[in-house]
Amino acid sequence: MAAAALPRARARPSSPSLAALCPLRPPGLFSCSAVAPEPPLVCTPNWVRGFWNPGAAARTGALHPPPGKRTLYKSMALALALLVAVTVFQRSLTPSQFLQEPLPATLEPPKAQKPSGHLVNVDSFWKSPSNGVAPSPMASQGPQVWDVITTNCSANSNLTHHAWFQSLEPNFRQFLTYRHCRYFPMLLNHPEKCEGDVYLLVVVKSVITQHDRREAIRQTWGHEWESAGRGRGAVRTLFLLGTASKQEERAHYQQLLAYEDRLYHDILQWDFLDSFFNLTLKEIHFLKWLDIYCPSVPFIFKGDDDVFVNPTNLLEFLADRKPWENLFVGDVLQHARPIRRKDNKYYIPAVLYSKSSYPPYAGGGGFLMAGGLARRLRQACDTLELYPIDDVFLGMCLEVLGVQPTGHDGFKTFGISRNRASRMNREPCFYRSMLVVHKLLPAELLAMWGLVHGNLTCSRKLQVL
Repeated sequence: MAAAALPRARARPSSPSLAALCPLRPPGLFSCSAVAPEPPLVCTPNWVRGFWNPGAAARTGALHPPPGKRTLYKSMALALALLVAVTVFQRSLTPSQFLQEPLPATLEPPKAQKPSGHLVNVDSFWKSPSNGVAPSPMASQGPQVWDVITTNCSANSNLTHHAWFQSLEPNFRQFLTYRHCRYFPMLLNHPEKCEGDVYLLVVVKSVITQHDRREAIRQTWGHEWESAGRGRGAVRTLFLLGTASKQEERAHYQQLLAYEDRLYHDILQWDFLDSFFNLTLKEIHFLKWLDIYCPSVPFIFKGDDDVFVNPTNLLEFLADRKPWENLFVGDVLQHARPIRRKDNKYYIPAVLYSKSSYPPYAGGGGFLMAGGLARRLRQACDTLELYPIDDVFLGMCLEVLGVQPTGHDGFKTFGISRNRASRMNREPCFYRSMLVVHKLLPAELLAMWGLVHGNLTCSRKLQVL
């Protein structure tokens, strides 16, 4: 069907030039014309003037284009406008402005964050991937969200040709090959744990396969409190995890962990293998997470998932403490020597640590630290190379700060009695007076918790606080 003819354009009264009425246009990019029968001005990009130009049509009395072409022109004009808008938007925002809101808890990182293939390559060991002021939310100088979103970690091939490197055991060769890879993407995150007034953050190192230990802790000393009493804020609990160490089990356990996290919302997980040497990664990842999401929490308790903790005693101990103190309390080891026996779990070769003794450090089974010190500790740890024993590594970081960890009789990293067969290790009256006791399996923890918080009568109370 022939298109109806456009009425010819009416003569416009004398007015400023059309170019002057077309504001904010780069020279030479747009042409301006009046379209009849209405007077508004239309600015048409010159790069589409080879197509139908409504301004020119009005002046010449040309016909409308056929309906099909008119639809095509409208589509092209819309696409062009969208392209210009996207370009302007992208150039007006920095990448960090897209990440102002905390990432929600999720099983996997967004698709753009996923490395190709499996989350962690078995051959790469680490892979999945560098005083006196009260803490405040403005104290953190780092990023406001977790800023590691991709895994980009390659082997340090410079070591392979050294004879001393080849003489090491395979696990130490792997550790040194990837030691420079410090930070990895988050798979599960709960920044909301630090919303509101939080007084004590309870953080537990766990392994993805040990669901029974986490469940026992949630039912006992890991139970959250809305108030720590005496006008103090809440007590919140988090578990720190990596990914399953066996590749063939990873997908299955990840699904179970995702379900567990949907139930409890208390798991922080990063994309590195859960292994003994990677416990140090949990230390530095948590310190960075704390600096980003919990910059004002006054105190942190950090422990293993096989310990007994008495939260009432912890809070009583903290009652007269200040969050800006250099407080780092636990079962402190002084002048401990590196173990050189290869059959020992804590064996360290001399090429990795040549000194005769370690700096003072608190046993990793459980310790308390002030929030202000924790944020300074993160900065100190970033100046050191990673070390395969996590509690020794924290002692090294404290040494950088010139802070001495404080020993306390209420922290029993090696049990109430170092003689594991001793009846003291099964006596609930001792547990009632302690702050932390290591080590108990889930069934033992549940049973001891029931005894300590039941109708227990003790001949006397130990004074350890």
